[in-house]
Amino acid sequence: MSYFDAASSAPLHPVARQALLASLDEGWADPARLYREGRRARLLLDAAREAAAEAVGCRPDELTFTSSGTRAVHTGIAGVLAARRRVGGHLIVSAVEHSSVLHSAEVHEREGGSVDRVTVERSGRVDPSAYAALLRQDTALACLQSANHEVGTEQPVAAVGEACRAAGVPLFVDAAQSLGWGTVEGDWSLLAASAHKWGGPSGVGLLVVRKGVRFAAQGPVDERESGRAPGFENLPGIVAAAASLRAVRAEAAQEAAQLRELTERIRVRVPRLVPDVEVVGDPERRLPGIVTFSCLYVDGETLLHELDREGFSVSSGSSCTSSTLTPSHVLKAMGVLSEGNVRVSLPRGATAEDVERFLAVLPGAVSGVREKLGAPTPVAVMKKDELVVDALGKRCPIPVIELAKVIGDVPVGGLVRVLSDDEAARLDIPAWCEMREQEYVGEEPAEKGTAYLIRRSS
Repeated sequence: MSYFDAASSAPLHPVARQALLASLDEGWADPARLYREGRRARLLLDAAREAAAEAVGCRPDELTFTSSGTRAVHTGIAGVLAARRRVGGHLIVSAVEHSSVLHSAEVHEREGGSVDRVTVERSGRVDPSAYAALLRQDTALACLQSANHEVGTEQPVAAVGEACRAAGVPLFVDAAQSLGWGTVEGDWSLLAASAHKWGGPSGVGLLVVRKGVRFAAQGPVDERESGRAPGFENLPGIVAAAASLRAVRAEAAQEAAQLRELTERIRVRVPRLVPDVEVVGDPERRLPGIVTFSCLYVDGETLLHELDREGFSVSSGSSCTSSTLTPSHVLKAMGVLSEGNVRVSLPRGATAEDVERFLAVLPGAVSGVREKLGAPTPVAVMKKDELVVDALGKRCPIPVIELAKVIGDVPVGGLVRVLSDDEAARLDIPAWCEMREQEYVGEEPAEKGTAYLIRRSS
């Protein structure tokens, strides 16, 4: 078996395992107590905080350990918005932030705040000038991830941080995916991360609040973790998280070079091996171990099951793997194909042999899924000099398959009208047109569902 989903959760690093076991014996007492066992636990906690702060590039007293990366995000955003309420209730986020950030933004809106969502390029990268243009006198906070969790695209945090600093607005950075590879550059104000993303244990996150940033912890508080993370500290987990962060940082340069070579191999060869594939994400400014691609005419869930049977654990942002049948908000914001989406995120220590075996298996898996899917005969009729395809009631990727099968039946310049009630079609049909160099005219309401208009260009 080859585990290729490290972006979701990295395997426990050997150093983390050793530190966890050792701290179970030494760090079980209450670090707030003054007796010997408590003092020993406090020394472990302080040492872990100092090690983590060194890796982040902050002061130890600016760093708080939380119960998860999500909790760090929610605590950090809520704390700044509350403290800066007199400044205003305007929040800025990018359209591709992790769901934990977007959920915080939704809560803020429901409570009367305003939110601007910055669009991204097709690569998934924001334009720093878009953030600068949205900064206002009542802007309380801006949020930007350091790198995207689905496609690996790195964001221009330093440039956005400079604009925020000039406007006097704090910048919150979700560094969950990138912190294991290096410090986050730029003039950021708050930072959140999660240990299980770099090979530490699950259930440990960290929140950094720079000195001078207005912050008011929300909800009941106690004396622990500066009042920002109430409750008894998970000391063994914290010690293991800090130890593994230091260990992965020491290995980062060598591992990054190895994984970049392997993911580049996948980026280049998948389109050659498998027809009708779009590789997504920035080809250069990306994390070392992530490569994402989407396969036309493929059910994403079925493809993941096929790869699992072949011994490969991968993930997907495809609408076909979602119980809501809606595409990934990241892929949607990028305007790229979502159907048949595969995210390969290689763990540290992945080998060329692993990747070569994956590349050998993938074409057959995709071909098998396409064959099993058996694209149905399109229900198409000529109406007013256009071809109408009725794909109502059919889910991803059937509407696109039916479009592909009939586009050749209309003359160059002719129109195809696809009727669909599948939410994924709103993303996948324009993405298909981009890949196939056909003109996407737009969409309009239909008696049932939505009508998508495509003009044949060639």
